[in-house]
Amino acid sequence: MSHLFNDLFITQQMTENLKNVAPIEDFDWASYAEGDAYSKENREKLTESYDNTLNKISDKEVVTGTVTSMNKREVVVNIGYKSDGVVSMNEFRYNPDLKIGDEVEVYIESQEDKKGQLILSHKKARASRSWDRVNAALENNEIIKGYIKCRTKGGMIVDVFGIEAFLPGSQIDVKPIRDYDIFVDKT
Repeated sequence: MSHLFNDLFITQQMTENLKNVAPIEDFDWASYAEGDAYSKENREKLTESYDNTLNKISDKEVVTGTVTSMNKREVVVNIGYKSDGVVSMNEFRYNPDLKIGDEVEVYIESQEDKKGQLILSHKKARASRSWDRVNAALENNEIIKGYIKCRTKGGMIVDVFGIEAFLPGSQIDVKPIRDYDIFVDKT
């Protein structure tokens, strides 16, 4: 019974407050009747304030996003754009501990596909960052270390900053090497 009394009291207060609301003097009833409830100035202000809430992004750019949801096949990433992007779970194979809330770098392939979906790639973002590191090492004349993954016919496949590179057998040492297998799984 007391809930009913409280609801009745709140309704009465709201009715009293509505009596104190004054009508807007310069309201454009003609525009409202045509389906346009906002003046041109108000519409421009609202559009500008909405646009300011969105990140400005462009295709072929690497940005940081937050993982918002995951399933067996896909990871949904929010980059602060008007829609979230979807990345294949295969691109995160190296990171089995990925969870919701983690920040990841993604490459913007396209802002919209045919379905209006934001197309992102984590693999391309990692490759782009790796190439930046390789180019920085080249500019600074740094010696970099690579992990030898496997042996091939004429040399080795080496992982350098996440990029697979070919190391010719003739470049491994100053003297000829007969057995490449001794270098596999080493840095």
